[in-house]
Amino acid sequence: MSFITANWNPLGEAFYRKTELYEMSWNLRDGLRDSLVAAAPYGGPIALLREPHRRSPSSRPQLEIYSASGVDIASFPWKSGPVVQLGWTVSDELLCIQEDGSVLIYDLFGSFKRHFTMGQEVVQTQVLEAKVFHSPYGTGVAIVTGSSRFTLATNIDDLKLRRLPEVPGLQGKPSCWVVLTQDRQTKVLLSNGPELYILDNTSCTAVCPPGFSPQVGNIVQMAVSFSYKYLALFTDTGHLWTGSSHLQDKLSEVDTKKTPTPKHMVWCRRPKSQQPSVVLMWDRLLLVAGVCGDTIQYPSNQFPLEDPCVLVGELDGVRIISSTNQELLQEVPLVCQDMFKIASMAPGALLLEAHREYEKSSQKADEYLREIKEQSMLGEAVRQCVEAAGHEYDPSTQKSLLRAASFGKCFLTDFSPDQFVTTCRELRVLNGVRENGVGLPLTHTQFKQMTLQVLIDRLVYRQFYPLAIEMCRYLKIPDYQGVSRVLKHWASCKVQQKDLSDDAIARAVCVKVGDSPGVSYSHIAAKAYECGRTELAIKLLDSEARSGEQVPLLLKMKRSQLALSKAVESGDTDLVYTVVSYLKNEMNRGDFFMTLRNQPVALSLYRQFCKLQEQETLKDLYNQDDDHQELANYYVTASYREKRLDSRLSLLQSAIDEYNKAKNEFSAKMTEDEMRLLRFQRKLDDEKGAGLLGLSLQATMEALLSLGLHKQTEQLYRDFRVPDKRYWWLKLMSLAEKEEWEELEKFSKSKKSPIGYLAFVDVCMKSNNKYEAKKYVSKVTPEQKVKAHLAVSDLEGAADAAIERKNDAEMGAILSRCSASDRLLIDRLNRARAAAAKK
Repeated sequence: MSFITANWNPLGEAFYRKTELYEMSWNLRDGLRDSLVAAAPYGGPIALLREPHRRSPSSRPQLEIYSASGVDIASFPWKSGPVVQLGWTVSDELLCIQEDGSVLIYDLFGSFKRHFTMGQEVVQTQVLEAKVFHSPYGTGVAIVTGSSRFTLATNIDDLKLRRLPEVPGLQGKPSCWVVLTQDRQTKVLLSNGPELYILDNTSCTAVCPPGFSPQVGNIVQMAVSFSYKYLALFTDTGHLWTGSSHLQDKLSEVDTKKTPTPKHMVWCRRPKSQQPSVVLMWDRLLLVAGVCGDTIQYPSNQFPLEDPCVLVGELDGVRIISSTNQELLQEVPLVCQDMFKIASMAPGALLLEAHREYEKSSQKADEYLREIKEQSMLGEAVRQCVEAAGHEYDPSTQKSLLRAASFGKCFLTDFSPDQFVTTCRELRVLNGVRENGVGLPLTHTQFKQMTLQVLIDRLVYRQFYPLAIEMCRYLKIPDYQGVSRVLKHWASCKVQQKDLSDDAIARAVCVKVGDSPGVSYSHIAAKAYECGRTELAIKLLDSEARSGEQVPLLLKMKRSQLALSKAVESGDTDLVYTVVSYLKNEMNRGDFFMTLRNQPVALSLYRQFCKLQEQETLKDLYNQDDDHQELANYYVTASYREKRLDSRLSLLQSAIDEYNKAKNEFSAKMTEDEMRLLRFQRKLDDEKGAGLLGLSLQATMEALLSLGLHKQTEQLYRDFRVPDKRYWWLKLMSLAEKEEWEELEKFSKSKKSPIGYLAFVDVCMKSNNKYEAKKYVSKVTPEQKVKAHLAVSDLEGAADAAIERKNDAEMGAILSRCSASDRLLIDRLNRARAAAAKK
């Protein structure tokens, strides 16, 4: 495997290698000259704006967007103002920063999204330089204006502009500057000749890097590492200083022997790096300077730098983009050094050699295996092979390492295959997205940092739907996180295709999406509506099973009739009320009522609502429907809310008229009686101050009796044809309550009692008046004689009545009331019962 190390270059104790990622698919006639170029990290897209300062309306600059492999994604003429800087957000949206401080945002396909400005004062002073940076808060923009002032926007999605303090002595733009994110603060580090300043929200502080000698010259170039932890400073004397971004520690100082300011300078550092470095590029030279003091030079005969190139800092290396190809420069991972370094005796290297010999059917394979086993390092050897395979870009090398790992694990009894299986799956995914047509040259380290979900989101965003779906199925991702989410995005894009009919799109979406869990047809329909395809949205909503999702969108689309029908079909009363409330606010009163008439369920629910909340509206509803019966009921109910008698009588008269129209004679007659009673009550109130108004007929009679107004009570009795039994009971209870016993006796003799006289006995006894009760015992019927005598505790009388009637049950009841002293009575009853039994 010595050929693998052919492009390795030593740097201190580590090695650096460059791996070709792509031969670029684009065909750039003038290369990257006279162009603004911005490439997103993590194998992101590339934006290219040719001749950005061209101002001729007849010949506009062209803004082009490519994948990392150079495949054309979008291209359009730039019709806005001069652009100072391009950059990409964390979600692969393109930022175009103009001289006037406007920032225009486009999606990956060149569609304009939105814009914002870096402040009104920038319009006059103009933007001299700008930088796009990423922080824990999101994507930020920093500018320096013609007035030598810096303005920051830490998060463009939550725009809050910060104008930083002035820098003393600064005229125009600084020699160089970078944005630092540290300690939850975003700062600007800048150089003004020999002076170095750091700007934060409130102050401008002069700083001096530790170990930085003034003799090394003025700082003309700066670079901060991918993680913002390390800083590199390049001076006009060719010295390169590296240290922490806090300017508290120094890593190294290297004399590059190159005094011109480099075109690009970026950090090249991977996680757990043994030898971090800084990559500098001039017109015909690429220099890698390690913190150890060593350097690697790639002259033009070894590295195609005749054309301008772009360096893109990555998490674990540097992407070098030219007009013809793209390469990845990175530190060789330690495990790969152990695997492929010449004469390496690492367990993984021995296992790899053992497998090669095994494939040749050589006995040396056994010798290598024995050597590994004697060191008890076979498990470590398998782990090294698996880990090294993840770091390799070439599929043949990956397969060779994984086959060696598979060969080695056959000799292990307790080896967990999880890491091996996971790495195989991840490499298959990475190889798939690295294909030229996809153009995502992710390393395994970047993939782990990015996470699988973000990778799927990127594929979906770039509309690689089949690949994303296959990936989700291959990795067995739950549907709601995988396939369903992809289908949802696919359908949202599908409805935006203008070359297909509504029926064709709706059919395609329904066939493809089906009943996939987590996919909302209402969400897809909302996208269709946003694109102006209302009919398509309605067709898609027919497939939505949840009415709660259908109805709001239908209302938004002004399809109120359909929304009401869907709400009624759902059986959800809250949903119906929601639609009805919306219609009430949107329609005129007549149209609103007519709409409800076509939906009886909705009309009924709205009536219930009006009964509780909007009484006047209820009246209008009944009038609209010519519902005389309900309208009359409404007037009757409304009359009880009136305090003035005239108003109440007026409402009741309206009720009578409506009852007559409804041919409800009984209700009309009852309402007339109510009016007569009210007038009678008002008359008595005026004459006697009785306070009767509003009482019911029975309550009125009770009140009159309690006041001793018997004539008036009898008048009500006659006028309203109160049943005799009710009237006698009322008068009986009233007289007994007032203890008017003489009046009660007169009343009992006025005519035959319709309620009988046992009632008199019971009422008198309840008033504890046994004397009066006995007066009425003789008047009760024979059947009630026993009960009457027992009520007044007359056992002798009760016994006489029971014996006379020869009623065994009554005699038994009397015996149960007798005490031991009533011996004669008991003997008498027993003889009577015995005689009756013989017969």
